[in-house]
Amino acid sequence: MSVLLIAGSPSERSRSAALLDTVSQRLSVRGALVQRLHIRDLSPQALLLADTGHRSIAHAVDSVAEASVLVVATPVYKAAYSGVLKVFLDLLPQAALKGKTVLPLATGGSAHHMLALDYALRPVLQSLGAKHILPGIYATDAQVTLTPEGAYEVGHDVSSRLDDAVNVLITETLRPAPAQATRFAPVHFSQVRCSV
Repeated sequence: MSVLLIAGSPSERSRSAALLDTVSQRLSVRGALVQRLHIRDLSPQALLLADTGHRSIAHAVDSVAEASVLVVATPVYKAAYSGVLKVFLDLLPQAALKGKTVLPLATGGSAHHMLALDYALRPVLQSLGAKHILPGIYATDAQVTLTPEGAYEVGHDVSSRLDDAVNVLITETLRPAPAQATRFAPVHFSQVRCSV
């Protein structure tokens, strides 16, 4: 099964991308096929004009369709997820997430914006038909810090929550379907007995 990591930040380097990096490392170690989609790399004109025929947009939409699991990361601005992520999600077909599991991740300046995951992003993911949306993980600026070298470092508490989320993805979502042998054998109608 494949996992698509969607980076919804307009910045090249961001705290939300650091969360995705952490999830990517953990999934790769566990053998999951991981791909990444940076919304900021899509054609801005095609995004804003809703040009779904544009090559970069069509490829991104196909990537969503092919993935079994999506991990969506976004910064929170003004109590909502990023505008570039919103524009991309608006381009997806209505049932684009049907049958898929989604792990939402978000970062923001303070804990006051934590509810943006549940009240802004989750309803959109549900409206796109997601089968299962895992509990979101929110991190503040204090929990994803900038190192002197200019990289973002995910704090231990958030890293531990990301470990738990990846474990759920691996054990509950990405495990193989039960073998055919565990199903009941078909019963012919002539063998059905009932009492009244």
